[in-house]
Amino acid sequence: MFISNAYAQAAAAGPESSLMSFLPIIIMFAVLYFLMIRPQMKRQKEQKTMMAALAKGDEVIAAGGVVGKITKVTEAYVTLEVANGTEIVVQKGAVATLLPKGTVKEL
Repeated sequence: MFISNAYAQAAAAGPESSLMSFLPIIIMFAVLYFLMIRPQMKRQKEQKTMMAALAKGDEVIAAGGVVGKITKVTEAYVTLEVANGTEIVVQKGAVATLLPKGTVKEL
């Protein structure tokens, strides 16, 4: 009696309305890709090419912060000379940074 019947509005039908409802999700995925995923893939690619190019005589920093000069490179391991006559063997994946030549002598 006192309350009139309420009718829901009809939802706008059409392809543009469904696209507009997914637009925020698409934009968030695009932002996520360009700000997080793409730079990470680029860093991984650079790390992989750096490890493939390791050679005897290169100066590197290992993951634990050990600085040394490469004396031997095998398929999975690298031998580093950390002091005169002192060598350690580390996995290739533990090499974090390739240093410019002559850095070890300056330290």
